[in-house]
Amino acid sequence: MSPEALAQLIYDIATALVDTGKAGDLQIEQIPAVEKLAVMRPKDRAHGDWSTNIAMQLAKKAGMAPRDFAALFAAELEKADGIKSVDIAGPGFINIVLDSASAAAIVDTVLEEKSAFGTNTHLSGQTLNLEFVSANPTGPIHIGGTRWAAVGDSMARVLEANGSKIVREYYFNDHGTQIDRFAKSLVAAAHGEETPEDGYKGAYIDDIAARVVEQGKAEGVDVLALPRVTGEDGAEGDSEQREEFRKRAVPMMFDEIKQSMKDFRVNFDVYFHENAVYESGEVDRAIAQLRAQGDIFEKDGATWFESTKYGDDKDRVIIKSDGNAAYIAGDIAYYMNKRHRAQDPADVAIYMLGADHHGYIGRMMAVCAAFGDTPHKNMQILIGQLVNVMKDGEAVKMSKRAGNVITIDDLVDAVGVDAARYSLARTSYNQNLDIDLGLLASHTNDNPVYYVQYAFARSKNVDRNAVAAGISYDGADLSLLDTEVDSELLAELALYPSVVATAGDLREPHRLAHYAEELAGKYHKWYATERVVPMELTGAEAARDNAEAIRIAKNPEPARAAARLKLNDAAGQILANALGLLGVSAPEKM
Repeated sequence: MSPEALAQLIYDIATALVDTGKAGDLQIEQIPAVEKLAVMRPKDRAHGDWSTNIAMQLAKKAGMAPRDFAALFAAELEKADGIKSVDIAGPGFINIVLDSASAAAIVDTVLEEKSAFGTNTHLSGQTLNLEFVSANPTGPIHIGGTRWAAVGDSMARVLEANGSKIVREYYFNDHGTQIDRFAKSLVAAAHGEETPEDGYKGAYIDDIAARVVEQGKAEGVDVLALPRVTGEDGAEGDSEQREEFRKRAVPMMFDEIKQSMKDFRVNFDVYFHENAVYESGEVDRAIAQLRAQGDIFEKDGATWFESTKYGDDKDRVIIKSDGNAAYIAGDIAYYMNKRHRAQDPADVAIYMLGADHHGYIGRMMAVCAAFGDTPHKNMQILIGQLVNVMKDGEAVKMSKRAGNVITIDDLVDAVGVDAARYSLARTSYNQNLDIDLGLLASHTNDNPVYYVQYAFARSKNVDRNAVAAGISYDGADLSLLDTEVDSELLAELALYPSVVATAGDLREPHRLAHYAEELAGKYHKWYATERVVPMELTGAEAARDNAEAIRIAKNPEPARAAARLKLNDAAGQILANALGLLGVSAPEKM
């Protein structure tokens, strides 16, 4: 019996107690929904397989003492199939012990549902637009963007497992000063000049500059001979040459970023260009709508959005006094586009932003409210924190290609895609993260991704050994999965669906990594304790007082061996499922 099934049973008992007048003043509408009922794994296994505090939650509403109310639940729970015993502890906790067959029923469910086990539909009917990474096309993806790639794609997978329709979106900031700085840097590099003071550095700038020149030659264009404009301060100005570098280099950088994402197992459904909202007139239409609502005013020659009406800390300039649009103008139009586009309009727009974007939240929630939506519901903004890359206890700061940052390709080259993705997704995105390249490259149990993958590989090795020994599922008796380590592993398997649901609801994919490590730990302990392929006991073992326990562990009868094989495979399946939601492979050999 799973915790979800127990929660449903407890809910049914609560409603029956109300219907029969045994629940005092309690009303049915006061009973929490099934998914809100807490069915927990006791820290002390002596307290049972599962525990609930339902009686303590509802006793005051019923006008009854918690332990007295708990006794009513216990009496009904004891009648249910699959429950061996029920105990009331402390102020009213209800502890439940399942019979071994009921506890082990999860095994057949997992083996039947396979990769679908743990998925649900409770978020179905919603289209979630998940925007992540969204780096400027002015250089390779740095380590912060790489973290968002791992977290964002894992989050998308988890939300899909909960029934949502997900649109993975990458927003290319190809409009504004960053692109101008990029183009100026390329022009300088192509001419062998010093990098502009506000320019971009790194070997990739030289690479792309050279590629632009070569591409131009191949098409009969001498890029370096095109007119240049130099300002009084000597800085590169807007010119035909700079525009040619921009026009050619941005798509090159765009293609590199796409390839890096693909190599990292991240594929986007939509690549949205910032320029699009300006070229399509969406910025003008968004401002016109706000103006019609009375949310726009003119001051000091500029056009302002009166965002303080919607909770922002100050009003925002959207058209500057020089006639150019402020950055927020594009943001306003982009949100409207997400919510009302012709294909897959977003019910929920989730923005995953870097650590320097905290100030962005208030103004964007004001935009959300101004358009009649609910802040933090229709628009959700997640802020990721910084990543420090370490090796041998020292910070790693330099990239061979980018010059002053660690890039996605640097990290993958150092530790591989699996370790990179897992290490970046296993910690809550709103915490600073230190990752150790030496640890992640190691094949030891201290390396968390190796620890989990090794558990799966062990399960496949058990399968190979079972085939060689002629052991199959035939004759399996799951009620014989009755040892302490069997019970611990079975309970961990049963938790998986609730972990998937919670990770989706809270937007916390790192919960899958924590769960996978817990399951791997339980599996490694089980693997070290119990055999699937029988081993004969030594004479000394056969003579010991606990010889029967040793016999059960090392030399199981056929029905028990077959049941253990099924348990082994169920554990392996869930390990693979959890790794899959993190975008990490499950290798059969290591």
